Amino acid sequence: MYIHFDSFPDSKLPLLLAAFRYRFAGDLEAMARHLIDEVHIGWEGTDLLDGAPDALRRSLTGGDEFPSRQLTNVYNTDGTPAERELITQDGTGDLEWAYVLHETGIEVIGLLAYDRGPVVGWDTDPRSRIRTDPGAWNPDYQAPVVPPRVAPRLSATAPSSAPASRKSARR
Repeated sequence: MYIHFDSFPDSKLPLLLAAFRYRFAGDLEAMARHLIDEVHIGWEGTDLLDGAPDALRRSLTGGDEFPSRQLTNVYNTDGTPAERELITQDGTGDLEWAYVLHETGIEVIGLLAYDRGPVVGWDTDPRSRIRTDPGAWNPDYQAPVVPPRVAPRLSATAPSSAPASRKSARR
């Protein structure tokens, strides 16, 4: 199904990963129905993040929120109304990216370089750093996704296993 606006993996992949985990609670069939079967032309919107923690929503959207909407009143360059178009491996047209939902994750295809791509597992952190160079999405290599760095949690109190400080008494 066509994705409106910025379809690069650093934009759409985090939304899809978070949607699978939070909005659809791991239900791939429900996600596919929503993204593919229940739209006429294409989709966009941050309500794919419904149910996600607020901090993650802000991290992925920069605080911008807008509801999904069906793309209607879409016209071809010749003025005729656009119709639902089946996008297949043989009919990608001028598209740059394709996302294929699998049981194990999302196959990301950089169409300008490859006809298939690596699969990014559903357990991938949506806050990961994701490369957008189509050539980096070689189907024979691991996806160019780098997990976010997590800072260690610092405690205000010393751990109970820490040795007690010994001060020598002076007389």
